[in-house]
Amino acid sequence: MPRHSVIVPGFSFSGIPAGIKKSGALDLALIFSEKPATTAGSFTTNKIKAAPVKLSMKQISAHQGQAIIINSGNANACTGNGGYKNAQGMARMTAKALGISSSLVYVSSTGVIGRPLPIEKIRKAIPHLTGKLSPFDLDKVASSIMTTDTFAKIYSKKIRIGTNTGTMAGIAKGAGMICPNMATMLCFIMTDIAITPHALTSALGDAVKESFNRISIDNDMSTNDTVMIMANGLLKNKPLSKNSPFFKAFTDGLCDLTHKLSKMIVTDGEGATKFIEITITGARTETDAEIIARSVANSMLVKTAIYGRDPNWGRIIAAVGYSGIQVIEKKIDIYLNRIKLVNKGTGTGKESIATHQLARKNISILIDLGLGRKSAKALTCDMTEKYVQINAHYTT
Repeated sequence: MPRHSVIVPGFSFSGIPAGIKKSGALDLALIFSEKPATTAGSFTTNKIKAAPVKLSMKQISAHQGQAIIINSGNANACTGNGGYKNAQGMARMTAKALGISSSLVYVSSTGVIGRPLPIEKIRKAIPHLTGKLSPFDLDKVASSIMTTDTFAKIYSKKIRIGTNTGTMAGIAKGAGMICPNMATMLCFIMTDIAITPHALTSALGDAVKESFNRISIDNDMSTNDTVMIMANGLLKNKPLSKNSPFFKAFTDGLCDLTHKLSKMIVTDGEGATKFIEITITGARTETDAEIIARSVANSMLVKTAIYGRDPNWGRIIAAVGYSGIQVIEKKIDIYLNRIKLVNKGTGTGKESIATHQLARKNISILIDLGLGRKSAKALTCDMTEKYVQINAHYTT
């Protein structure tokens, strides 16, 4: 679906340059629902949390929201009491401009940690930001929240709810500081489907677990990670509960959307040249499979080997072994793009064939533990010299 045609009934969007970024690029965005929406969120598990995350986590218990203001270029993290007051100020100023309660305005930020937020620039920009709201400008919001991203990440879909068809759309940013259990990423999802707060929170939790919590670029976790969803109910369906016959359609649609966005994040990994999907099968439990998938996805040696087109399966099986999960070496099979490199714990001698497969952009690693019937996936990318170049001079 072309980006300009992504319209979610009852929502409008804007994105402008407020001067936060030295480049003059878009750096301030607004998402607005014409009526208060049922709202749920998931936030960074980092013990150090940015001011806007602290504010949003405090507000989310009410499960109500009508606007989200987002800035890029400055994380407003580790900025003390002043940073928290600036986050509150962003909410108040936005609420005043929109004529709504500040309790319905959420704040999110991304960018450099430890620098004071240029609140005066934001204050001057908010009237222009609210004045530019349009149902057609979701792409501008997606562009405004980018930092080291190379492309805006947008995905939308239709979901059948009884005789009606609802719309769900999401945007995301993220290319570095990406590690399982959330990453340096923001994601905002909007839908016109009516759903209860409990059901929405449950659906989002499942979707995040299966997508954003299973991606890895560089093993670093940010202070600002946020995923939020707003459901304004303009479809006028009976609000979905967990017992609704259409709840599964909603959760399946949401999981598909977050998976698509998480795949875009990994594809856009800083300096990345390859997209890697890791599948663990034959595990005793899904948790075991997930932990092993993460262990392989986080391995710098695996990631650099893939970049160098080196089918070094020893690095893969080593990551399985140090995952902390009990495995049996002589039962493990490993495939790289369907080429069997390991059979029952020993090499098959097919490395030269696999080397040619590593010239491809999309790489799949399948590890069969031979212990059970449970499985899990993780997404990652290769590690290149360009990643070092980007991050060696991020603030200078």
